[in-house]
Amino acid sequence: MLENSQISKVDILLRQGRYAEAEKIANEMLSDNPDNPYLLKVLAEIKALQKDFDSALLLINDAIGKVPHEDDFFYLRARVLFALSKYDLAEFNIKEAISFDPSEADYFAFWANIKLYRKGYQEALDLANKALELDAENIMALNARSTALLKLNDKEGSFETIEGALHNDPDNYYTHANYGWGLLEKGDHKKAMIHFQESLQRNPNYGYAQQGMLEAIKAKNLVYRLFLKYAFFMSNKVGKYQWGILLGMYVIFRVLENLADKNEALEPFIMPIVYLYIVFAISTWIINPISNLFLRFNKYGKFLLEERERKNSSLVAISAFVSIVGFLGYLITRDYAGVFIGLYGLTMMIPLSRVFNKLSNKLLIPLYTIAMALVGLYICVNLLLDKGVSQMVFIIYGLMFLGFQFMYNAIAIKQDNV
Repeated sequence: MLENSQISKVDILLRQGRYAEAEKIANEMLSDNPDNPYLLKVLAEIKALQKDFDSALLLINDAIGKVPHEDDFFYLRARVLFALSKYDLAEFNIKEAISFDPSEADYFAFWANIKLYRKGYQEALDLANKALELDAENIMALNARSTALLKLNDKEGSFETIEGALHNDPDNYYTHANYGWGLLEKGDHKKAMIHFQESLQRNPNYGYAQQGMLEAIKAKNLVYRLFLKYAFFMSNKVGKYQWGILLGMYVIFRVLENLADKNEALEPFIMPIVYLYIVFAISTWIINPISNLFLRFNKYGKFLLEERERKNSSLVAISAFVSIVGFLGYLITRDYAGVFIGLYGLTMMIPLSRVFNKLSNKLLIPLYTIAMALVGLYICVNLLLDKGVSQMVFIIYGLMFLGFQFMYNAIAIKQDNV
């Protein structure tokens, strides 16, 4: 009886977000009964809520080892594995949960969310529909269905579904945030901002809504809205199509450039297109950190930026300053060292804009950026001192600049297609 009352107390504390107190009680209960799998599962839930997923996984593994036929144990393990980016194992475990209880709508809804993350949009829709057959008002399933329909370009069905979810539960912060992201993808940043505000009023620490609000604020700028359309377009594609688009654009760029070189009559018409492509290509790399830089002076935006975003924007600002100084120096002195310094600052904006991004390989991008910066700095110093710089060093720097873009895209596309 005491144990039941203690578990009820833990549940109340968890609903109140008082995780440390809940963990203390759960540990006390577990010390009296260390082999109780249900207490292990409770503690695993608490660890997961605290985002200590490694500890949560150890605890739920222990619990399943003692009781290998509890569907909700496998459901929890699936959620923990998903948080740890172990998507194949997460799918395996949610299938196990369903095999023990195929009548639970949440299991199919969660599986639909895994499929959404892995860009299996039709599979996600089918699973969400299955969940809704079991529970027509399941909020997670309605949200998954709405997102899947949006990705499958059925905007009318998507918004009809999520409006139904809001009708069922108008105070659900997750649904408001999801609605906001859908509107943002549709291009309605003003209405999206309203739903992000609604979400954050109900849960001020909800990261999904915070990030959405950040994008909605930046989308007030027309240029950023256009970039956002491109970003959504690319993110909805699977890896092979992402590569196809990127390589296709590069091939077209090279063809146009060669055509302009060989046909002087066409050059005035082709070169503006080439220059526009260069501006577009560079802007897709730097527009986000530059927008974040301006957001640091926004009374709301500065609180939404993550530390890594602030750091990236600072590095880009420094690089932009170097570029401006270099080009101004050339205009004043006519010393061609200023041209390279300007180009150095401009080209370094691209790797510096990604140094602190969340990638599976945490060291590769920073180390590559440092190496590229040192090669460029070597050229700048030698040019300023009127020392000769071999053509090979310039070629190495140029190859490093191009190589960074292909390398980063390869890492990002692989990470985006799991």
